[in-house]
Amino acid sequence: MKAKVVVMPKAGVLDPQGKAIGHALAGLGFEGVGEVRAGKVIELELAETDPVKAKAEAEAMARKLLANTVIESFSVSLD
Repeated sequence: MKAKVVVMPKAGVLDPQGKAIGHALAGLGFEGVGEVRAGKVIELELAETDPVKAKAEAEAMARKLLANTVIESFSVSLD
């Protein structure tokens, strides 16, 4: 089973990478771009076949390693 973990900076946390992307887009002539937030997507191939257990396992991985829960939030979806 495939799980997708999306990790993003929490609201109010400075995001220098997002700021740099926004500035670069403006420099390339893309108008009308508001705030840019940069995160990461982690795709996991899990051996678990039960969707409820697979999601719980991916969420545990995100909490323990994939996301710094002090400054980042995450969401998990199954494909």
